[in-house]
Amino acid sequence: MCDADAHRALRAGIPGQHLGRPWAAVAAEEYSCQYGSPKYLLLCGLGGMLSCGLTHTAIVPLDLVKCRMQVDPGKYKGIVSGFGVTVRDGGLRGLARGWAPTFFGYSMQGLFKFGLYEVFKIRYSQVLGEEKAYLWRTGLYLAASASAEFFADIALAPMEAIKVRVQTQPGYASTLREAAPRMYGEEGLWAFYKGVWPLWMRQIPYTMMKFACFERTVEALYKYAIPKPQSQCTKAEQLGVTFVAGYIAGVFCAIVSHPADSVVSVLNKEKGSTAFGVLKTLGFGGVWKGLFARIIMIGTLTALQWFIYDLVKVYFKLPRPPVAQMPESLKKKSRR
Repeated sequence: MCDADAHRALRAGIPGQHLGRPWAAVAAEEYSCQYGSPKYLLLCGLGGMLSCGLTHTAIVPLDLVKCRMQVDPGKYKGIVSGFGVTVRDGGLRGLARGWAPTFFGYSMQGLFKFGLYEVFKIRYSQVLGEEKAYLWRTGLYLAASASAEFFADIALAPMEAIKVRVQTQPGYASTLREAAPRMYGEEGLWAFYKGVWPLWMRQIPYTMMKFACFERTVEALYKYAIPKPQSQCTKAEQLGVTFVAGYIAGVFCAIVSHPADSVVSVLNKEKGSTAFGVLKTLGFGGVWKGLFARIIMIGTLTALQWFIYDLVKVYFKLPRPPVAQMPESLKKKSRR
Protein backbone atom coordinates (compact mmCIF):
# COMPACT_ATOMS: atom_id res chain seq x y z
CA MET A 1 0.00 0.00 0.00
CA CYS A 2 1.55 3.32 -1.05
CA ASP A 3 1.63 6.43 1.15
CA ALA A 4 -1.32 8.02 -0.65
CA ASP A 5 -3.41 4.86 -0.28
CA ALA A 6 -2.45 4.54 3.39
CA HIS A 7 -3.44 8.17 3.99
CA ARG A 8 -6.84 7.59 2.38
CA ALA A 9 -7.27 4.33 4.28
CA LEU A 10 -7.05 6.17 7.59
CA ARG A 11 -9.91 8.44 6.73
CA ALA A 12 -12.78 6.43 8.23
CA GLY A 13 -14.21 3.10 9.33
CA ILE A 14 -14.12 1.84 5.75
CA PRO A 15 -10.79 2.38 3.94
CA GLY A 16 -10.82 5.24 1.49
CA GLN A 17 -13.03 7.78 3.24
CA HIS A 18 -12.77 11.16 4.91
CA LEU A 19 -10.00 12.16 7.30
CA GLY A 20 -10.35 11.38 11.01
CA ARG A 21 -8.23 10.56 14.07
CA PRO A 22 -8.64 7.09 15.59
CA TRP A 23 -7.69 8.06 19.15
CA ALA A 24 -8.12 11.55 20.54
CA ALA A 25 -4.82 11.46 22.43
CA VAL A 26 -2.67 9.89 19.71
CA ALA A 27 -1.29 11.96 16.86
CA ALA A 28 -0.89 10.38 13.44
CA GLU A 29 2.90 10.57 13.60
CA GLU A 30 2.85 8.42 16.78
CA TYR A 31 1.46 5.39 15.01
CA SER A 32 3.82 2.43 14.91
CA CYS A 33 2.92 1.54 11.29
CA GLN A 34 0.68 2.47 8.37
CA TYR A 35 -2.90 1.27 8.12
CA GLY A 36 -3.03 -1.81 5.89
CA SER A 37 0.73 -2.43 5.94
CA PRO A 38 2.07 -5.98 6.50
CA LYS A 39 3.09 -5.02 10.05
CA TYR A 40 -0.38 -3.67 10.76
CA LEU A 41 -2.07 -6.83 9.48
CA LEU A 42 0.29 -9.14 11.39
CA LEU A 43 -0.30 -7.25 14.64
CA CYS A 44 -4.06 -7.45 14.01
CA GLY A 45 -3.61 -11.20 13.65
CA LEU A 46 -1.71 -11.25 16.95
CA GLY A 47 -4.55 -9.33 18.58
CA GLY A 48 -7.03 -11.88 17.25
CA MET A 49 -4.86 -14.75 18.47
CA LEU A 50 -4.74 -13.35 21.99
CA SER A 51 -8.40 -12.35 22.10
CA CYS A 52 -9.75 -15.71 20.94
CA GLY A 53 -7.19 -17.99 22.58
CA LEU A 54 -7.37 -16.41 26.03
CA THR A 55 -11.13 -15.91 26.18
CA HIS A 56 -12.10 -19.38 24.95
CA THR A 57 -9.65 -20.97 27.38
CA ALA A 58 -11.02 -18.89 30.27
CA ILE A 59 -14.55 -20.20 29.75
CA VAL A 60 -13.65 -23.87 29.25
CA PRO A 61 -15.75 -24.94 32.30
CA LEU A 62 -18.90 -23.32 30.89
CA ASP A 63 -18.16 -24.66 27.40
CA LEU A 64 -17.63 -28.14 28.86
CA VAL A 65 -21.01 -28.16 30.59
CA LYS A 66 -22.71 -26.71 27.50
CA CYS A 67 -21.29 -29.46 25.26
CA ARG A 68 -22.34 -32.18 27.71
CA MET A 69 -25.84 -30.75 27.90
CA GLN A 70 -26.01 -31.05 24.11
CA VAL A 71 -24.76 -34.64 23.85
CA ASP A 72 -26.24 -36.08 27.08
CA PRO A 73 -29.27 -33.99 28.13
CA GLY A 74 -30.55 -36.79 30.34
CA LYS A 75 -27.56 -36.54 32.66
CA TYR A 76 -26.74 -32.85 32.29
CA LYS A 77 -30.16 -31.24 32.63
CA GLY A 78 -29.11 -27.61 33.20
CA ILE A 79 -26.19 -25.28 33.82
CA VAL A 80 -26.16 -25.50 37.62
CA SER A 81 -26.84 -29.22 37.82
CA GLY A 82 -24.39 -29.79 34.95
CA PHE A 83 -21.60 -28.14 36.93
CA GLY A 84 -22.53 -30.24 39.95
CA VAL A 85 -22.45 -33.51 38.01
CA THR A 86 -19.14 -32.58 36.37
CA VAL A 87 -17.46 -31.77 39.69
CA ARG A 88 -18.90 -34.90 41.30
CA ASP A 89 -17.55 -37.13 38.53
CA GLY A 90 -14.17 -35.51 37.93
CA GLY A 91 -13.50 -33.08 40.75
CA LEU A 92 -12.63 -29.43 40.21
CA ARG A 93 -9.89 -30.46 37.76
CA GLY A 94 -12.60 -31.97 35.59
CA LEU A 95 -13.89 -28.48 34.80
CA ALA A 96 -10.66 -27.71 32.94
CA ARG A 97 -10.90 -30.77 30.71
CA GLY A 98 -10.04 -29.86 27.11
CA TRP A 99 -8.22 -26.60 27.87
CA ALA A 100 -5.18 -27.38 25.69
CA PRO A 101 -6.96 -28.03 22.38
CA THR A 102 -9.20 -25.07 23.16
CA PHE A 103 -6.25 -22.73 23.63
CA PHE A 104 -4.28 -23.83 20.57
CA GLY A 105 -7.31 -24.23 18.31
CA TYR A 106 -8.93 -20.90 19.04
CA SER A 107 -5.60 -19.06 19.01
CA MET A 108 -5.11 -20.19 15.42
CA GLN A 109 -8.70 -19.38 14.58
CA GLY A 110 -8.34 -15.86 16.01
CA LEU A 111 -5.16 -15.26 14.02
CA PHE A 112 -6.95 -15.95 10.74
CA LYS A 113 -10.35 -14.52 11.73
CA PHE A 114 -9.22 -11.04 12.76
CA GLY A 115 -6.13 -10.78 10.57
CA LEU A 116 -7.87 -11.84 7.36
CA TYR A 117 -10.95 -9.76 8.18
CA GLU A 118 -8.78 -6.66 8.01
CA VAL A 119 -7.25 -7.89 4.75
CA PHE A 120 -10.58 -8.63 3.07
CA LYS A 121 -12.23 -5.45 4.35
CA ILE A 122 -9.47 -3.34 2.79
CA ARG A 123 -9.41 -5.28 -0.48
CA TYR A 124 -13.17 -5.41 -0.96
CA SER A 125 -13.54 -1.70 -0.22
CA GLN A 126 -10.88 -0.93 -2.83
CA VAL A 127 -12.81 -2.99 -5.39
CA LEU A 128 -16.11 -1.23 -4.55
CA GLY A 129 -14.70 2.28 -4.44
CA GLU A 130 -15.25 4.99 -1.85
CA GLU A 131 -18.97 5.64 -2.34
CA LYS A 132 -20.17 2.05 -2.73
CA ALA A 133 -17.97 0.93 0.17
CA TYR A 134 -19.91 3.33 2.39
CA LEU A 135 -23.37 2.68 0.98
CA TRP A 136 -22.89 -1.10 1.02
CA ARG A 137 -20.80 -1.23 4.19
CA THR A 138 -22.97 -3.83 5.94
CA GLY A 139 -22.58 -6.17 2.99
CA LEU A 140 -18.87 -5.40 2.95
CA TYR A 141 -18.55 -6.40 6.63
CA LEU A 142 -20.53 -9.58 5.98
CA ALA A 143 -18.45 -10.59 2.95
CA ALA A 144 -15.09 -9.80 4.60
CA SER A 145 -15.92 -11.70 7.79
CA ALA A 146 -17.32 -14.72 5.92
CA SER A 147 -14.19 -14.91 3.77
CA ALA A 148 -11.93 -14.72 6.81
CA GLU A 149 -13.89 -17.33 8.77
CA PHE A 150 -13.73 -19.84 5.92
CA PHE A 151 -9.97 -20.09 6.41
CA ALA A 152 -10.13 -19.69 10.19
CA ASP A 153 -12.31 -22.80 10.53
CA ILE A 154 -9.85 -24.92 8.58
CA ALA A 155 -7.23 -23.91 11.15
CA LEU A 156 -9.63 -24.59 14.05
CA ALA A 157 -11.15 -27.92 12.95
CA PRO A 158 -8.47 -30.36 14.21
CA MET A 159 -8.33 -28.94 17.74
CA GLU A 160 -12.11 -28.55 17.91
CA ALA A 161 -12.52 -32.24 17.08
CA ILE A 162 -10.03 -33.18 19.80
CA LYS A 163 -11.64 -30.84 22.34
CA VAL A 164 -15.13 -32.26 21.88
CA ARG A 165 -13.85 -35.86 22.00
CA VAL A 166 -11.97 -35.19 25.24
CA GLN A 167 -14.85 -33.32 26.86
CA THR A 168 -17.80 -35.50 25.88
CA GLN A 169 -16.58 -39.10 25.45
CA PRO A 170 -15.85 -40.62 28.89
CA GLY A 171 -12.81 -42.87 29.02
CA TYR A 172 -11.58 -41.96 25.55
CA ALA A 173 -8.73 -39.62 26.49
CA SER A 174 -8.17 -36.90 29.05
CA THR A 175 -5.51 -34.78 27.32
CA LEU A 176 -4.53 -33.47 23.90
CA ARG A 177 -1.45 -35.70 23.85
CA GLU A 178 -3.59 -38.80 24.43
CA ALA A 179 -6.47 -37.94 22.11
CA ALA A 180 -4.62 -36.78 18.96
CA PRO A 181 -2.60 -39.97 18.26
CA ARG A 182 -5.55 -42.22 19.14
CA MET A 183 -7.88 -40.37 16.79
CA TYR A 184 -5.32 -40.50 13.98
CA GLY A 185 -4.60 -44.19 14.57
CA GLU A 186 -8.27 -45.22 14.60
CA GLU A 187 -9.78 -42.90 11.98
CA GLY A 188 -6.89 -41.30 10.08
CA LEU A 189 -6.61 -37.65 9.10
CA TRP A 190 -10.36 -37.43 8.40
CA ALA A 191 -11.05 -37.58 12.15
CA PHE A 192 -9.72 -34.04 12.49
CA TYR A 193 -11.62 -32.55 9.55
CA LYS A 194 -14.96 -34.35 9.42
CA GLY A 195 -16.43 -31.51 11.46
CA VAL A 196 -15.26 -28.71 9.16
CA TRP A 197 -18.56 -28.50 7.27
CA PRO A 198 -20.63 -28.14 10.46
CA LEU A 199 -17.99 -25.68 11.68
CA TRP A 200 -18.56 -23.57 8.58
CA MET A 201 -22.32 -23.84 9.18
CA ARG A 202 -21.84 -22.66 12.76
CA GLN A 203 -18.94 -20.25 12.57
CA ILE A 204 -19.50 -18.41 9.28
CA PRO A 205 -22.99 -17.11 10.20
CA TYR A 206 -21.70 -16.47 13.72
CA THR A 207 -18.71 -14.46 12.50
CA MET A 208 -20.75 -12.55 9.92
CA MET A 209 -23.11 -11.51 12.70
CA LYS A 210 -20.20 -10.86 15.09
CA PHE A 211 -18.39 -8.42 12.81
CA ALA A 212 -21.29 -6.76 10.98
CA CYS A 213 -23.40 -6.33 14.13
CA PHE A 214 -20.39 -5.03 16.04
CA GLU A 215 -19.43 -2.49 13.36
CA ARG A 216 -22.98 -1.17 13.00
CA THR A 217 -23.60 -1.16 16.78
CA VAL A 218 -20.46 0.91 17.38
CA GLU A 219 -21.65 3.30 14.68
CA ALA A 220 -25.10 3.55 16.30
CA LEU A 221 -23.70 4.06 19.81
CA TYR A 222 -21.55 6.99 18.71
CA LYS A 223 -24.44 8.45 16.74
CA TYR A 224 -27.26 8.08 19.27
CA ALA A 225 -25.89 7.20 22.73
CA ILE A 226 -22.54 8.93 23.18
CA PRO A 227 -22.90 12.69 23.85
CA LYS A 228 -19.67 13.64 22.06
CA PRO A 229 -17.87 12.69 18.83
CA GLN A 230 -15.65 9.62 18.80
CA SER A 231 -12.57 11.79 18.19
CA GLN A 232 -13.20 13.53 21.55
CA CYS A 233 -13.58 10.30 23.53
CA THR A 234 -10.71 9.00 25.65
CA LYS A 235 -9.15 5.61 25.04
CA ALA A 236 -11.02 4.20 28.05
CA GLU A 237 -14.35 5.53 26.76
CA GLN A 238 -13.75 4.07 23.31
CA LEU A 239 -12.82 0.70 24.82
CA GLY A 240 -16.04 0.85 26.85
CA VAL A 241 -18.05 1.34 23.66
CA THR A 242 -16.18 -1.60 22.15
CA PHE A 243 -17.15 -3.85 25.08
CA VAL A 244 -20.84 -2.90 25.00
CA ALA A 245 -21.08 -3.31 21.22
CA GLY A 246 -19.27 -6.64 21.47
CA TYR A 247 -21.74 -7.98 24.04
CA ILE A 248 -24.75 -6.95 21.96
CA ALA A 249 -23.23 -8.62 18.91
CA GLY A 250 -22.45 -11.73 20.95
CA VAL A 251 -26.07 -12.32 21.95
CA PHE A 252 -27.16 -12.35 18.32
CA CYS A 253 -24.18 -14.54 17.40
CA ALA A 254 -25.17 -17.16 19.96
CA ILE A 255 -28.71 -17.46 18.65
CA VAL A 256 -27.71 -17.64 14.98
CA SER A 257 -25.01 -20.28 15.46
CA HIS A 258 -26.45 -22.50 18.21
CA PRO A 259 -28.17 -25.21 16.11
CA ALA A 260 -24.97 -25.90 14.17
CA ASP A 261 -22.99 -25.87 17.43
CA SER A 262 -25.20 -28.66 18.76
CA VAL A 263 -24.57 -30.69 15.62
CA VAL A 264 -20.79 -30.21 15.90
CA SER A 265 -20.77 -31.37 19.52
CA VAL A 266 -22.62 -34.61 18.79
CA LEU A 267 -20.81 -35.21 15.47
CA ASN A 268 -17.34 -35.11 17.00
CA LYS A 269 -18.43 -37.31 19.89
CA GLU A 270 -19.82 -40.19 17.83
CA LYS A 271 -17.53 -42.05 15.44
CA GLY A 272 -19.00 -42.59 11.96
CA SER A 273 -21.79 -40.05 12.40
CA THR A 274 -22.79 -37.50 9.76
CA ALA A 275 -24.09 -33.97 10.08
CA PHE A 276 -27.45 -34.80 8.47
CA GLY A 277 -27.82 -37.91 10.61
CA VAL A 278 -27.15 -35.99 13.81
CA LEU A 279 -29.55 -33.22 12.79
CA LYS A 280 -32.31 -35.76 12.15
CA THR A 281 -31.69 -37.48 15.49
CA LEU A 282 -31.66 -34.29 17.54
CA GLY A 283 -34.76 -32.81 15.96
CA PHE A 284 -35.88 -29.19 16.26
CA GLY A 285 -35.97 -29.15 20.04
CA GLY A 286 -32.67 -30.95 20.48
CA VAL A 287 -30.61 -28.45 18.50
CA TRP A 288 -31.66 -25.67 20.91
CA LYS A 289 -30.53 -27.47 24.08
CA GLY A 290 -28.03 -25.37 26.04
CA LEU A 291 -28.98 -22.09 24.32
CA PHE A 292 -29.12 -20.04 27.52
CA ALA A 293 -25.66 -21.22 28.54
CA ARG A 294 -24.38 -20.38 25.07
CA ILE A 295 -25.89 -16.86 25.17
CA ILE A 296 -24.12 -16.14 28.46
CA MET A 297 -20.90 -17.68 27.16
CA ILE A 298 -20.86 -16.08 23.72
CA GLY A 299 -22.09 -12.67 24.87
CA THR A 300 -19.30 -12.39 27.43
CA LEU A 301 -16.80 -14.03 25.09
CA THR A 302 -17.50 -11.71 22.16
CA ALA A 303 -17.38 -8.58 24.32
CA LEU A 304 -14.04 -9.60 25.82
CA GLN A 305 -12.62 -10.55 22.42
CA TRP A 306 -13.36 -7.16 20.91
CA PHE A 307 -12.06 -5.45 24.06
CA ILE A 308 -8.77 -7.38 23.99
CA TYR A 309 -8.44 -6.87 20.24
CA ASP A 310 -8.84 -3.10 20.58
CA LEU A 311 -6.55 -3.10 23.60
CA VAL A 312 -3.81 -4.73 21.51
CA LYS A 313 -4.27 -2.00 18.89
CA VAL A 314 -3.88 0.65 21.58
CA TYR A 315 -0.82 -1.03 23.10
CA PHE A 316 0.99 -1.31 19.77
CA LYS A 317 -0.20 2.16 18.67
CA LEU A 318 -1.95 0.83 15.60
CA PRO A 319 -4.06 3.25 13.55
CA ARG A 320 -7.72 2.51 14.26
CA PRO A 321 -10.06 4.25 11.81
CA PRO A 322 -13.14 5.98 13.25
CA VAL A 323 -16.66 4.78 12.50
CA ALA A 324 -17.81 5.03 8.91
CA GLN A 325 -19.18 8.40 7.78
CA MET A 326 -20.58 9.55 4.47
CA PRO A 327 -17.83 10.65 2.05
CA GLU A 328 -17.85 14.22 0.81
CA SER A 329 -18.73 13.17 -2.75
CA LEU A 330 -21.99 11.59 -1.54
CA LYS A 331 -22.79 14.60 0.63
CA LYS A 332 -22.49 16.86 -2.43
CA LYS A 333 -24.76 14.56 -4.43
CA SER A 334 -27.37 14.50 -1.66
CA ARG A 335 -27.49 18.31 -1.59
CA ARG A 336 -28.24 18.59 -5.28
